Amino acid sequence: MDKPQIVICGSVAIDRIMSSSRRYKDLITPDNIEVLSISPLLDNLQNSPGGIGANIAYNLALLGEQPVLLCSVGPDAKDYVQLLSDKGIDTSRIHVSAMATASFNVISDSDGNQVGGFYPGAMSDSESLRFEPWKGQNILAMVSAHDPVAMNHQVTECLNYGLPLIYDPGQQVTHPATDLAAGVDAAKVLFVNEYELGILCEKAVTSPEDLRAKVPIMITTLGKNGSVIEGQQVAEPLQIPIATPSRVVDPTGAGDAYRAGFLYGYLRQWDLRKCGQLGAVMGSFVVEQQGTQGQFNKQDVARRYRDNFNEEVEL
Repeated sequence: MDKPQIVICGSVAIDRIMSSSRRYKDLITPDNIEVLSISPLLDNLQNSPGGIGANIAYNLALLGEQPVLLCSVGPDAKDYVQLLSDKGIDTSRIHVSAMATASFNVISDSDGNQVGGFYPGAMSDSESLRFEPWKGQNILAMVSAHDPVAMNHQVTECLNYGLPLIYDPGQQVTHPATDLAAGVDAAKVLFVNEYELGILCEKAVTSPEDLRAKVPIMITTLGKNGSVIEGQQVAEPLQIPIATPSRVVDPTGAGDAYRAGFLYGYLRQWDLRKCGQLGAVMGSFVVEQQGTQGQFNKQDVARRYRDNFNEEVEL
């Protein structure tokens, strides 16, 4: 069977990424949490192109994939869309809204913990973001975090049209409008981080054990502790360690790069451990810099894969 085309629906944002050498746990007094007011001194501040959907597509493009990006942006993102197109991403399905492009503002502490805020802007103008044009086609549909109402509709479309779904609810696990149970039921592959897993189970009224028994493939990213691949189709949990970066600057976007690496292998029907290891390598490049979209190539990825996992990878 031919390799499917991947269509990624998710946020596109212009991010403000900040970091502090302090630790949140040193700044927050538990007894006064109800009147929390902290203002850590920042060491770095950078405005950079981001958004979960765009980050995943960008990293796939660095590996030579040509993903379709299905999203909504504002008129202020013209240069950003051109940058994505120049990387080889199909931007023909991007909707241009009258509202400003979404924006993510985040501060990371020295332990890699993050506090952020997201302004949805054009992301809320998502009515036109539909999978209907690919009905009956050989695609892999990815629904990552963006407008929760649109996400719910896209999950339903995947069910109705028989499109295999990669479900990545991300920060929208906390939004009351997100139908997590429907997304989990429809997913062929589910992505969460450790924190999101707890929220998802609570809101979907299930347990991690039941989730693993229901979803064919479930990937939980664990930050500096790597990731674990489990699920109905996984006989034994696969513990994937991190790939060692040359330095650690900022973790923002590493999870998106991991997803891109995993999906590159998944599209090619690699074994799941190899998919996860490529994801780990991709994530390692992003933490080396400020910003969510790294500057590296396939040769760099292949070299680091070999150095970390003692085997060759063909990209």
